[in-house]
Amino acid sequence: MMRTFQTLNQFNFDADSGILYLSASQPNDPASLMALKQEGSYVNISVIHGPIEIALRPRLQELQRVLARLKAVEGMQTARQVGTGQAFLALGLGTDGQLLLRPTIVADAAGHLMFNIALTDAVRARLFEWLAVSSEA
Repeated sequence: MMRTFQTLNQFNFDADSGILYLSASQPNDPASLMALKQEGSYVNISVIHGPIEIALRPRLQELQRVLARLKAVEGMQTARQVGTGQAFLALGLGTDGQLLLRPTIVADAAGHLMFNIALTDAVRARLFEWLAVSSEA
């Protein structure tokens, strides 16, 4: 199946609220918005497109560890996931440095709801800095 990914290329951090916003720069295009906030040992992640929202709350340490170990795998969009079997964030790294994110809610064997998000290499680098992800050699 061919998937369409929404590319987010804008990084905005609101220091007053502690919320990080990732968005697309096309003002007239109905784009997705991703908001993240660190709360203790968790990261609240909200992905919005129009009236639809997926909200996830993975453990910060697990997300940092998976992102640090993420490698580009030819032919695979996502190689790792963080969360549970019913609510997870699938992650992949493109050979061009793009970070592929697929926040997913699984209803049961009959279906699921998922967003397909791609972060540009520049936004990925800033997200890794914000999350304090240190690359593993």
